[in-house]
Amino acid sequence: MAKITFHGAAQEVTGSCHLLSTPALGEVLLDCGMQQGMRTKHKVSRKQFNFNPHTIDAVILSHAHLDHSGRLPSLVHDGFQGPIYCTEATSQLLPVMLFDSLSLYENDLMRENRKLKRKGKPEIEPMYSKTDVLQVLDLLKPIAYKEKKQLAEQASLCFYDAGHILGSAIVELKFDDEGIQKTLVFSGDLGNKDTLLMNDPTLLEHADIVLMEGTYGDREHKSLGDTLTQFKEVLHQAFENGGNVMIPAFAVGRTQELLLYLGKLQMAGELDNWQIFLDSPMAIEVTQIYDQWLPTLDCEGVKPLCTGEQTLLKNFLSTLHLMVTADDSMSINKISKGALIIAGSGMCTGGRITHHFKHRIWDSRNTLIFVGFQAYGTLGRILVEGAQHIKLFGDDFIVKAQIETLGGFSAHAGQRELINWVANFKSFPKVVLVHGEPDALAALSEKLQQEHNIKAEIPILGQSIEF
Repeated sequence: MAKITFHGAAQEVTGSCHLLSTPALGEVLLDCGMQQGMRTKHKVSRKQFNFNPHTIDAVILSHAHLDHSGRLPSLVHDGFQGPIYCTEATSQLLPVMLFDSLSLYENDLMRENRKLKRKGKPEIEPMYSKTDVLQVLDLLKPIAYKEKKQLAEQASLCFYDAGHILGSAIVELKFDDEGIQKTLVFSGDLGNKDTLLMNDPTLLEHADIVLMEGTYGDREHKSLGDTLTQFKEVLHQAFENGGNVMIPAFAVGRTQELLLYLGKLQMAGELDNWQIFLDSPMAIEVTQIYDQWLPTLDCEGVKPLCTGEQTLLKNFLSTLHLMVTADDSMSINKISKGALIIAGSGMCTGGRITHHFKHRIWDSRNTLIFVGFQAYGTLGRILVEGAQHIKLFGDDFIVKAQIETLGGFSAHAGQRELINWVANFKSFPKVVLVHGEPDALAALSEKLQQEHNIKAEIPILGQSIEF
């Protein structure tokens, strides 16, 4: 009988990693993501895997976000040599994501080893290196959406658009299990239908088991129209306050949506005279990849960009400045007002946004706008929850900047969209909820039971489910 074991994103929103065991396919990993948040940032010596990477036959990757892909180099380092299946766009995004993550990891490791050396303790060996990242990229097997890929004599894989970020996929695996044809569907991260850039998540109808994310299982998003109105009003008030705006944004997905929304406000004459700084080399590189794929994305949202010479980075936002080097970034510090800064990391666990906090979070004229999910334990979550003091770079800072949260920009489906997506299955599959905090998954499970008599399971880390 087929079995799936949950090695990550079980009652938490990071570290997606699920191990499918079946005679037809052997041992297959669905995602191999890293945990993210303040609790894990400096745990550079922790054990990586509770399974043997040597025995894994293949990895199927839902999308490029690091909480789904970030441990692939460690998997290779520890002995994995099989194929990594992903979509074509994901294969383009992964080099950017993994090399950026490697740089951060090596810096953390270097700092940790300096401390250990001063204490006379042995240094920590790296869990992976540039060689391992390159090996991951060599193992990638890109597949187009809706292309049926035969993985074995009695097993096939198909990807469908999940509408979350560029290249994000719903995974459909069909395989023979002791003479019975079975279908597993893994949602990956499902997108928010109420966006301008991404396509709607594909609806499927048949499965024996469905693994579905529940990041926003306990709430709905504000509508995009209401969110854009709120965004416009917050930006106008911030401009009137005579300060600057800081927006922590994920390099993949959120940044590109923001550029589209800002461009539409500017085209409508509803954006004050902000100088917009995209202060993230990674986000700039990722946006260049998005620009290549614009014709495949939501036709209404990107229609203005698919005519003539406009792209997200070119001729769409007249006041957009691309800040690549550290000196570019530091030059923004000289601007006392009128700067709108988009920088990573999205949950404020590091990156250039924290340096902008250092220079601005203590000034009430400035505004900090959150446009994405902030996981438990992250600096972003602490600020959203109303912290009046934070610690940065070893110093204490008072929080006086205005804090705003815009819920409608989420790249994840809200509760109603999750329910509608899974209720579309006609085959009454077993439903398993992953990638969500416990309260969110419990609320989603209760709604599914009440409305559709779906009894969803919520596994804990390390649990196995047979189907």
